[in-house]
Amino acid sequence: MDQLKKIVLDKYALIANQKKDENQFSCCGSSGCCQEVDYTVFSDDYSHQDGYVPEADLGLGCGIPTDYAKIKKGDTVIDLGSGAGNDCFVARSLVGEEGMVIGIDMTPEMIEKARENNKKMGFRNVKFRPGDIEKLPVTSNKADVVISNCVLNLVPDKKKAFSEIFRVLKPGGHFSISDVVVRGGLPAKIREAAEMYAGCVAGAMDRTAYLEVIENTGFRNIRVQKEKTIHLPGNVLLNHMSPTETEEFINSGIGIFSITIYAEKPACLCSDC
Repeated sequence: MDQLKKIVLDKYALIANQKKDENQFSCCGSSGCCQEVDYTVFSDDYSHQDGYVPEADLGLGCGIPTDYAKIKKGDTVIDLGSGAGNDCFVARSLVGEEGMVIGIDMTPEMIEKARENNKKMGFRNVKFRPGDIEKLPVTSNKADVVISNCVLNLVPDKKKAFSEIFRVLKPGGHFSISDVVVRGGLPAKIREAAEMYAGCVAGAMDRTAYLEVIENTGFRNIRVQKEKTIHLPGNVLLNHMSPTETEEFINSGIGIFSITIYAEKPACLCSDC
């Protein structure tokens, strides 16, 4: 588990200092040689969003969770894996002056970049905190809404992550999370490749198991609000598999998907309610 976190930290520390277009061709080979990994392969277009800050958009998402998050004026929103602040600034446009947005990221370089972006914007109700999603630096029952964009798949312990989301949400609060999932088993060569793990594929869970983790945590009214198929470029697959293995994988029916999920923490947790 610790080794996987180190891989993610190292990769995203490099990405933090790159622009969105540079992330399309990042040299992220764990062996030290330059291998192309397109970190923007899943991303959606944010340019039409209110509150969009181009400098904060590194193209690392796989959806736009704020579109489905039902964020209201005055809400407290927590963004998990906030990166350079992209989703936080969009959320801030929704909560207004009277709300609060807290971004949490475990990569120091990302926190620094997000704070620099926030300083330029002059927002007093947007804060960025270093922290681990498996042990959030937030008090219980703090947030009206939790959002996250293509980050939870990088967390080794999904059960612990969703338990923490449950803890920090207020009773009656909800989350909107965009993430990568799979149908069927990914080849071991992809799962074991560090650059593919940091690039959002190899850490992905089976779709059914992912939804079961959410339900078993205690969330209710779980809905997949958006789903799209991810087609990995052939050159990415060929970095880790032979041409024959790549063809077999493409024709196997195994699917990689981006999904945006909504779920609610019950308003009453008492057994007799």
